[in-house]
Amino acid sequence: MKIVIDRAIPFAEGVFEPYASVLYKEGPDIRREDLLDADALMIRTRTRCDASLLEGTAVKIIATATASLDNVDQAWCAEHGIYVKNASGCNAGGVTNYVFSALYGTAARKGIPLSGATIGIIGLGSAGTRVEEMGTRLGFKVLRYDPLRAAVEGYSDFRSLDEVLEGSDIVTMHIPVNETTRWMANAEFFAKMRPGAFFINTAQGELVVEEDLIRAIPRLGPVALDTWCHEPDINRGLMELVDIATPHIAGYTLQGKQTGTSLAVRSVARYFGFSELYEFFPTTDIVEYRAVGIDAHDKSQGQIASIIQYNYPIFTDDFMFRMDPGRFSELRANYSYRREFYF
Repeated sequence: MKIVIDRAIPFAEGVFEPYASVLYKEGPDIRREDLLDADALMIRTRTRCDASLLEGTAVKIIATATASLDNVDQAWCAEHGIYVKNASGCNAGGVTNYVFSALYGTAARKGIPLSGATIGIIGLGSAGTRVEEMGTRLGFKVLRYDPLRAAVEGYSDFRSLDEVLEGSDIVTMHIPVNETTRWMANAEFFAKMRPGAFFINTAQGELVVEEDLIRAIPRLGPVALDTWCHEPDINRGLMELVDIATPHIAGYTLQGKQTGTSLAVRSVARYFGFSELYEFFPTTDIVEYRAVGIDAHDKSQGQIASIIQYNYPIFTDDFMFRMDPGRFSELRANYSYRREFYF
């Protein structure tokens, strides 16, 4: 059998060689001809998987080492018997670190007190839940919006979108793009936010109507964007107005990449019965790969801000991106994965 793997997936090289022939290629360079006799495809977000790539191939499973499936035409795959599996939750820790580094970093720069502040979380999947957990431990109040979870779990612990927007000092997006959420952050959305409220988007660019955000920025507080419409060709006018701009790297941590690769490998292994890989996890003895625990007890806002910036100096990523926004894809591909921290 044959497996095609995006060569940018870390820790993957050599894993499947005992079981199959393996072709490693750069994700954007994977072609239909590579897949004609391939049984499995292991990717990141850089490979667009639709009929033009997959029609007439032997691919039976697509496993992505990322949480997002926006680059996969899931409906077409389902119609043609191709099993699709993502690495759900692999980026949750990194995204959470990004949110609080952006929050404390911009608050420190602008002298904004965070004591008693309320975080409104749009989407309580893996990342949103982790943001809630860390926010609670740091003393924030939390308002939660997730209609799908609310319908299953009951509405008592969730709020309407209007309640979250009107009651939050910080609004952070952690919801997928679909037919109901695309462009949800529009003029009406921003008008309902509190004057001076933070806005953070680490989810997907197409959640936001960028021209409406540009018009809203004068009445908002700090804005941090990691995701953009039309990536990699971002709106540079918007970039100039926001407080933090980064090239879709919020979830790029060593631990997240280990987890993403392990979940993708396990998916392929279980599909084909490679039992020795059912619990695969790329381990390492390198100290830098271990997450860092931080005690926030009795620490001031300034001390917490300093600790967070030491563990993830987010303004370095912001600076590197602003130096040359045209290097969006290059900065992502060559990103030096940071290690996660937790409180």
